[in-house]
Amino acid sequence: MTLTQHDIDQEIAAEHAAYEKRVADGGPIEHHPRRDYAPYRSSLLRHPKQPLVPIDVAQDPELVELASPAFGERDITEIDNDLTRQHTGEPIGERITVSGRLLDRAGRPIRGQLVEIWQANSAGRYAHQREQHDAPLDPNFTGVGRTLTDADGFYRFTTIQPGPYPWRNHVNAWRPAHIHFSVFGTAFTQRLVTQMYFPNDPLFAYDPILQSVTDDAARQRLVATYDHSLSVPEFSLGYHWDIVLDGPNATWMEEGR
Repeated sequence: MTLTQHDIDQEIAAEHAAYEKRVADGGPIEHHPRRDYAPYRSSLLRHPKQPLVPIDVAQDPELVELASPAFGERDITEIDNDLTRQHTGEPIGERITVSGRLLDRAGRPIRGQLVEIWQANSAGRYAHQREQHDAPLDPNFTGVGRTLTDADGFYRFTTIQPGPYPWRNHVNAWRPAHIHFSVFGTAFTQRLVTQMYFPNDPLFAYDPILQSVTDDAARQRLVATYDHSLSVPEFSLGYHWDIVLDGPNATWMEEGR
């Protein structure tokens, strides 16, 4: 049977009601989504169902590095965090500045840590060979960037406002505009991946990925705030978004939990 948005809306409402009942009955607040969240169909197909495989680093401390990420053949440059300057021409779309802090559970800054982003272009298309959305590519926008947090835990990116895009979870399914973030905490083995959204997006209520974070407060922590002090005159609008690695105010993460 072909799933419609109405079907998904009913499933989302049922999941939220079940969560509220669990909390009312004394259950814990769930800051992270359940991996078998039914409205997000592909999560059901791909989430781990077997126990984690332990790695004995006592025998070989470097064994874990075999699965660690690769950062390329060069150090971070001054334009790696400016996605509007990585090609010979200007990318199409509204320029934005995104900045915030990488923090631990006590609000202390995480210094000198790698922050990576990737995103769709202004038409909602990724520069990826497996991308299937029939929207134009921008030859002047690749959609990837990286930077290191400073002494106060701040990161900063200049980029283009991403567009929403369709996906095939159900009929007429659309993802809200978002930017993917990867952070590494204090070690490569602590990689965490999450998504940042933009305020007042009308697609929030219809998106089973965002709605899989069933706790309202936790879900709101994924939404950036407009910050006029970050806006660059006659150039870009500014958004502020902090990433908290752990604790009761932790940012929801896709991986690493």
